[in-house]
Amino acid sequence: MLNRCKCDGNIYPMGVYINRLGCNSAFRIIPFAGYAMVQIGYLERKYKMETTNLQAQVRGNVLTAASEAYDRARKMWNGMVDEHPAVIVQCVGTADVVAALDFARQAGLSVRVRGGGHSVAGHSTGNGCLVVDLSLMRSVHVDTTSNTARVGPGAQLGDLDAETQLYGLAVPAGVDSRTGVAGLTLGGGQGFLSRSFGITADSLIGAQVVTADGTIRKVDTEHETDLLWALRGGSAGVGVVTSFEFQLHPVGPEVAVAQAFYPSQHAREILRAYRDYMDSAPDAIAVYALCVPVPPVEPFPASEHGNTAIALVGCAVGDVTAGLEQLQPIVSFGEPMFSLLQPMPYRVLQDSFTEGAPDGGRYFWKSNYLHALTDEAIDVMAEHARKLPGPFSNFFIEPLGGAVGRVAEQATAFPHRAAKYSFGISSGWEAPAQDAQAIAWTRRFHEMITPYATGQYYVNYMDRDEAPASSAAFGANFERLQAIRRKYDPEGLFD
Repeated sequence: MLNRCKCDGNIYPMGVYINRLGCNSAFRIIPFAGYAMVQIGYLERKYKMETTNLQAQVRGNVLTAASEAYDRARKMWNGMVDEHPAVIVQCVGTADVVAALDFARQAGLSVRVRGGGHSVAGHSTGNGCLVVDLSLMRSVHVDTTSNTARVGPGAQLGDLDAETQLYGLAVPAGVDSRTGVAGLTLGGGQGFLSRSFGITADSLIGAQVVTADGTIRKVDTEHETDLLWALRGGSAGVGVVTSFEFQLHPVGPEVAVAQAFYPSQHAREILRAYRDYMDSAPDAIAVYALCVPVPPVEPFPASEHGNTAIALVGCAVGDVTAGLEQLQPIVSFGEPMFSLLQPMPYRVLQDSFTEGAPDGGRYFWKSNYLHALTDEAIDVMAEHARKLPGPFSNFFIEPLGGAVGRVAEQATAFPHRAAKYSFGISSGWEAPAQDAQAIAWTRRFHEMITPYATGQYYVNYMDRDEAPASSAAFGANFERLQAIRRKYDPEGLFD
């Protein structure tokens, strides 16, 4: 039997419970044995009344599907993520976060937390949930006496670098200035400075956290130490971080930088030379190897436009002159179509990859960790370097080791200390019609590289078809992390 919904005119099967939270909103269809319960009008009135009460308690904005700003607020960087939360609370302070969590508990809504909104899997949103949106809380305060920074949970890497580089300081972070500091840190944080100073989470020395019961907790090496352990690479699920405190490190403002783009038909030779170079490089050196589309602009030869290239992009921390000498081999592995070797502001380097992954593109990622870059793994990469599945696609090798590996596996929730490289496949394209082909290409590539990998994945690179709370992401730390989550969120508010 079928029922016609009086609100939208659509026909739904008997035995379905339709939970709709406002006119023109998305709905959740939940199997319900035996008969249909259509509570549309009741729920609309109920949530309108309750969100009105919530708005009176917060200084930020409370948005539902009826709000003019709702569609813009629910959008994510990855255009494949198209979720419809029941409520979005755009917080401007800790008090707003407490009020939002109180509302979610009383309304029976699960909670997602949004910082920078750059999660490829869309973990910071969901259908029918309450989103605690922290993107307005972007403050960065640097204390040059202690060389520390207190950072708001909505800050992006560009915000962090802008303030810290005023003093020649930095937090080891990712390589895209639009990435949220919060999500990056909670998942670990890998980038150009990791070999010198560790992952982002290794520099986290304190935080303020609002747990599921609404309690505001001071977290540092003397208070709530189990929470600090979990925040250092344990992803989400223990509370809402409303402030991060980082130890800063001397970097720049200029660093030595090398870039070289080689034709992809020479991928095997270039990647083997890259491996040999990185295997003996000092900790201050970090060079990424990427397969990317050749930009259709000068100074790249017109004959290479539309092809792919192996790009080596790296930097040296410390003395710039010495760093340039150490990086010189990068630009002379063969005959690059383009190369540079020069001092560069660290902030400019951090913007290098931003244009390659525009907001609203469609993205699907896979990742692995590698103990070694073997000839067999390089052969698989070289085969897939011939053609990428879309204009925003690339695959990349991140060098680890150095300071990353000098931290014990169980000292933080991030367990991937023994890996020498992180490998990622970042497929990106424009049209929904390309979804199936691009995703299939990415999965095949991942399957072919997996025999040469550790079997563990970087949680920040895991996509929607992978469970972020798993032993594959956290290894031997998984059970301890789950116990901490159950301690601070026994009712599963953040599940």
